[in-house]
Amino acid sequence: MAIMNLTPDSFSDGGAIMNPDSALRRAELLLNEGADVLDLGAESTRPGATPIDAATELIRLLPIITALRRRFPAAVLSIDTYKAEVARAAIAAGADLVNDVEGGRFGAHGTESPMAATCAALRCPLILMHRRPSVAYADFWSDVVDDLRTSIRRALSAGIPAEQIWADPGFGFGKTPAQNLALVRNLERITALGFPVVLGASRKSTLGAVLEEADPLHREPGNIAAIVWGVSRGCSMIRTHEVSKLRPYLRMAEALRRGHNWQEGES
Repeated sequence: MAIMNLTPDSFSDGGAIMNPDSALRRAELLLNEGADVLDLGAESTRPGATPIDAATELIRLLPIITALRRRFPAAVLSIDTYKAEVARAAIAAGADLVNDVEGGRFGAHGTESPMAATCAALRCPLILMHRRPSVAYADFWSDVVDDLRTSIRRALSAGIPAEQIWADPGFGFGKTPAQNLALVRNLERITALGFPVVLGASRKSTLGAVLEEADPLHREPGNIAAIVWGVSRGCSMIRTHEVSKLRPYLRMAEALRRGHNWQEGES
């Protein structure tokens, strides 16, 4: 899953893609490098970012979705949003799935989630990411797993088929560096929920803390190590800014995980 930030204020590449032409150039490069999914986000989720309303988000998103769908009809387009109305309009414009950084919690009450209901009605896959507003946990692993279970229950209750639900542990979202490292180190606790897992560590500050690297663009060695470990623990999809550099590492990690049966799933 290749990241395409359509924002002026994302932490490492804000302003790089702000119109259909630049989006088409970037998408062509990522697809040629082997991206399986293009993840389009029009609202920055970095710490301290200013939230935007749905109308602003759609002004940024819709022209680019239309252009990408026209140029690359076979490409899989994911929409990185937590707002149900944005998801609805984006899927209608040609997107394929929703990547919700709030795990369906935005506007949710009890067992009902507007995002889950919307994705169920649209019959599109939904990625449910774990996120809390602070790093305060009563018990870190119990809280993370329970939160994800709540998100998954809401999605299932809304009518989303189990095979269309993905889980994301939320590396870098409301967690300390030590907690982020624990997520990857013990990712099998997330895969044990029974749903395919997405891991997104690319350029995050935890990598910078470990590598003593302030520049997000120079943190790729940390991302490579994280994703190889994550794949060994059962991760099914990597969300990343880089694609071509990661392909050989992913190929090798997958071969190691599969052992003598590696050729059966090789692409």
